[in-house]
Amino acid sequence: MKNKIRVERAIANLTQQELAEQIGVSRQTINAIESGKYVPSTILALKMARLFGKEVGQIFELEEKD
Repeated sequence: MKNKIRVERAIANLTQQELAEQIGVSRQTINAIESGKYVPSTILALKMARLFGKEVGQIFELEEKD
C-alpha cells in the first residue's frame, strides 16, 4: 500500500513524534507506515485522514500487489 504520510506531515509541519502523539501511537509506528513496512488499521488511517483534513483515499492507495 502506498501512502503520502511523509508529504502530509511536511505540509502540516509535523515531526514523526508529533504526529504519533496526536494520534496515539509510537514514532516507530509512523516510521513503519511511511516506509511501507506496516499497514495501519482502519481506525488509525481514519485518524490520520481527519488530522490532515483529507479522505483516506487521498493518503493511502492500494497497489497492484496488494
